[in-house]
Amino acid sequence: MNAEELKGKTPDQLRDALVSLKKEAFNLRFQQATGQLENTARMRFVRRDVARVKTVLSQKAAEAAAK
Repeated sequence: MNAEELKGKTPDQLRDALVSLKKEAFNLRFQQATGQLENTARMRFVRRDVARVKTVLSQKAAEAAAK
């Protein structure tokens, strides 16, 4: 998921994506704690995707406030 495709989404779609990413991060943490996590790099990608979504959401909020 890159920033360009996130910028094309509506704020509601971004919030939905954020919720699903946070759920995935939660599940990955549980898998790691129980020793079932096979792809440890996935945690890093999910964490960065969460940051991207939050950044785009804040940019859209700033644009809406400026108008």
